[in-house]
Amino acid sequence: MTKADIVQAVYSRLGGFSNEESADLVDLVFETMKETLGRGEKIKISGFGNFVLRDKRPRQGRNHQTCTPIMITERRVLSYHASQLLKQALN
Repeated sequence: MTKADIVQAVYSRLGGFSNEESADLVDLVFETMKETLGRGEKIKISGFGNFVLRDKRPRQGRNHQTCTPIMITERRVLSYHASQLLKQALN
C-alpha cells in the first residue's frame, strides 16, 4: 500500500473531504509522527503498535567482499512492535 492508496482510502471512507483535503490529512499525520520521533518520543497507537527510536552503539563489523574489519558508527534506528490486537487480527 502506498501513500496515495492511504489518501484514496481516507477520501472514500470519510465523506465531506475533497481528495486534496484527504491528502493534507495524511500528510499532517505523517509529519506529526516524524516530529514526535525526531524529539525522541515514543508513538503508541492503540490497537496498532508502538514506534520507538533506539540508539545503537558503535560496533565492529566486516566488509563481506574484502573481509576487512570496519567500524560501524553509532546511529538511531526506528523499531516497530505490533500490538497484540493487530497480531491476533492478522492470524
